[in-house]
Amino acid sequence: MTNSDLSEQIDDLAGRRQLFGFTIGYWMLNIIEMFERMAYYSVRSVVAIYIMQADDAAGLHFTAADKAQIYGLWFAFQSLLPTFTGGFADRYGYKKMLFVSITLNVIGYILMGTLHSLGGFTFGVIVLASGTAFFKPAIQGSLAHNMTKGNSSLGWGIFYWVVNIGAAIAPMLANVVRTELGWQALFFIAAGIMSLNYLMLFTFRDFASGADKSEGMLKVLIRTLKNLGDMRLVTWLLIMSCFWLMMYALWDLQPNFLTDWNDSSDVAHFIDKVSFLPDGWTAETERGLQVPQELLINLNALLIVLLVIPISILARKIRTLEAMVIGMAMATAGVLVAGLTNVGAIFLIGVACFSFGEMLTGPKKSEYLALIAPTGKKGLYLGYVNIPVGIGGLVGSHLQGYFYGNFGEKAVLAQKWLAENAEFMKGALWDGKTSTLDAATGVARTDAFLKMQEVSGLDAAAATDLLWNTYSPGTNVWLPFAAIGLAAIIALVVFAKMARRWKDMDA
Repeated sequence: MTNSDLSEQIDDLAGRRQLFGFTIGYWMLNIIEMFERMAYYSVRSVVAIYIMQADDAAGLHFTAADKAQIYGLWFAFQSLLPTFTGGFADRYGYKKMLFVSITLNVIGYILMGTLHSLGGFTFGVIVLASGTAFFKPAIQGSLAHNMTKGNSSLGWGIFYWVVNIGAAIAPMLANVVRTELGWQALFFIAAGIMSLNYLMLFTFRDFASGADKSEGMLKVLIRTLKNLGDMRLVTWLLIMSCFWLMMYALWDLQPNFLTDWNDSSDVAHFIDKVSFLPDGWTAETERGLQVPQELLINLNALLIVLLVIPISILARKIRTLEAMVIGMAMATAGVLVAGLTNVGAIFLIGVACFSFGEMLTGPKKSEYLALIAPTGKKGLYLGYVNIPVGIGGLVGSHLQGYFYGNFGEKAVLAQKWLAENAEFMKGALWDGKTSTLDAATGVARTDAFLKMQEVSGLDAAAATDLLWNTYSPGTNVWLPFAAIGLAAIIALVVFAKMARRWKDMDA
């Protein structure tokens, strides 16, 4: 490290103005993250419906397998690419990488709103995901240089709180925009929100990373891969990958699962009785008064906004690894409760349990890597924090596509019911494969549920109950993901005990 680099670090530590125990730059970085998450979740909270929901007239009507491919690439670029972009953020500067990421995000949202073919929409997703890949290590590396070991638990907790302010506002915004203005407007508004961060870059000066500024790109890449030779770090990353595989199943699969199966009429009628809650939080559907799925899931973000800081304060004296074990257990229980029910109120109980687990595990994973990161490698190590999300999401999206496409999607199960209905098939035989349902029944996936109602004489609510009781989509879809979560808990308990022997990994 040169003398000038050392001087920069001393200036960063001692020369910046403070507000509530943190630098001004820390608070500006949190606002940048809030805008990015608001844009991101305004799209992510509902885009699963846009991509594949069979009964959304304005959607793309891709299959569960298509959605799996899109989400798999999304995770690969968004969460695996930061493994390398983290080192670049340390080397070339955090603000430069933030500018690049903001630009890619804006372009990505616009492409997703204007391209409707499978290839075109997927390309837009890849551009957006690449922007996020540059954003994450740059913002988190900057934040790490604004915290000490003494305030890091609270600092990461506040960061997670601000993230979820954006995440809590976004689904409510998405609900209004997509119903009143349409899907394209939603993508364009997300691009506009992200553009606000160009202005935010002028509110602080960059933070010295302490990294060698003379390194070329190839040397940065080699250093990135070299650090992944530590099998202890790799083991932790793989354990966390199993956990995030389960977590993202709830976030990315539940929008379709809730729309297909959940009867939230109990929650909707409660909302109607509370005078100060907006009328837009309920909607009349073919199954009666329901709550849009993005608003049900939004309980997760709202609880985090209310409670993550108190929980972070309470968790300060708990080892990060032990806090993550507790969080994993609570989140796994929440996924099971939320997935095995089709009743709105019980689903919300599952979300609450899941959220408490996330509040312990989410901030602690970043805190853990920030604490064990060597000097000059904060961005690099906080790029690694995205590897579990990337692996878990990449593998999990394909598992979601398989389990939901074959055992969970209502339109597909309606086709199965038709194929197994002797009177409708009139002696024709079905080979039992999901891929041949269109040909066997002569009914397209998008028309299957309406055709089932016609054949059975049942209304939408009764037909949904019949499929739920006949095919048990909750059990068939969610038990495999909960089993993976349980395996991750057991593995992390073992790792936490072994980490006590390793001074550099014990945190």
